[in-house]
Amino acid sequence: MLMQVYKNIILMGGVGYDCNTYLIDGEVLVDTGTGIFFSQMKEEIEAMGYDLNHIRTIINTHCHFDHSGGNKKFRDWLKAKIAIHEDDKEAVETGSGTLAHLFGQTSKTVTMDEVLENGDKIRTENFIFEVLSTPGHTPGSICLYEKNKKILISGDTLFESSTGRTDYPGGSKIDMKKSLEKLSKLNAIYLLPGHGMPKIGGVSFLTKQMLFGRNRAEFI
Repeated sequence: MLMQVYKNIILMGGVGYDCNTYLIDGEVLVDTGTGIFFSQMKEEIEAMGYDLNHIRTIINTHCHFDHSGGNKKFRDWLKAKIAIHEDDKEAVETGSGTLAHLFGQTSKTVTMDEVLENGDKIRTENFIFEVLSTPGHTPGSICLYEKNKKILISGDTLFESSTGRTDYPGGSKIDMKKSLEKLSKLNAIYLLPGHGMPKIGGVSFLTKQMLFGRNRAEFI
């Protein structure tokens, strides 16, 4: 499924267990899925007509296999550098923390090219996304926030009506609560999650509902 979720941001909707993959300005690819559907995704990107030489950066919002399993195939194809938060780097590089076995797969170890830190900027022709460290689902989970355009790419930290799980190895209810508190202070309008459909409007309310409302996530 291809969908323009914002001008110059294309969503390739997750198939099966794959996460949502976002292509920003034909320059930055956010998450690569399991790699199982790489051939189909490759065809979709080629059909968009972008100059593939411009896709120079692949960002993993966290280490889990459904977001990072396609890293090697995409890097071999695009010759792009791969970036991830320091606290999830080892999990991907060793393959020991990706939970690939839950998907009936084996991780291919991939050396990361760049380490991301809270506050880093991801710049493309039309966007400046800030890296937000949002541990909880994994220690190195991140979100990407475009302040001027009010876009939040939330990985598995926040979905349309729920939050990411904290019961996998490396997960933390306490950290997730702190991360949601951080996100609740943003002025986001467009929520582009790691799974499920994007949401327009009410993002801050949704986040506060997860913290304090009737449908709040359980942190204790």
